[in-house]
Amino acid sequence: MIDRRAAIRAAVAALPAAWLALSPAGAQDFQKFTPFLVDLPGWTGKKADGMAMQMPGMRMITATRDYTRGSSKLTASIISGTTAQGMLGAIQSGIKVETAEMHMNSATVDGFLVARTFNVPEKSGSVLVQLGPSALFSLSFTALPEDEAFGLAKRFDWKAIQGALPK
Repeated sequence: MIDRRAAIRAAVAALPAAWLALSPAGAQDFQKFTPFLVDLPGWTGKKADGMAMQMPGMRMITATRDYTRGSSKLTASIISGTTAQGMLGAIQSGIKVETAEMHMNSATVDGFLVARTFNVPEKSGSVLVQLGPSALFSLSFTALPEDEAFGLAKRFDWKAIQGALPK
């Protein structure tokens, strides 16, 4: 038998989460970033998508677009909020690792702190660009040379994305 009071309590408890998921204001937050996920010549890009979530003590906005060219794949993301803060540690650490299998380093590029990782045998890695104290641009890739992936990451307008971040 269904406990009606428990069912009503569960429905009422779920209302705030449902409101956040359906909130047009939240949708608009990530949609302002999707125009920065540009078309890349020679690549097929899926439609950009994202999400915005806000809870007490936590705010997160992500906009993401996937691209393919043959067996090569890219995922470009703009991430703002607490999730980005955790990922920024890799950039801010100033880490540098060089092995036969992997490269990892960070440097300043065009005024932005940038971390690059590359797995040599798999031809995969990522480019992380610090856009602010809690925001970053990320390009992850597979089946692509490191220099080509970095060139593609630079095709995204980091300064314009930075200007659109929440203040």
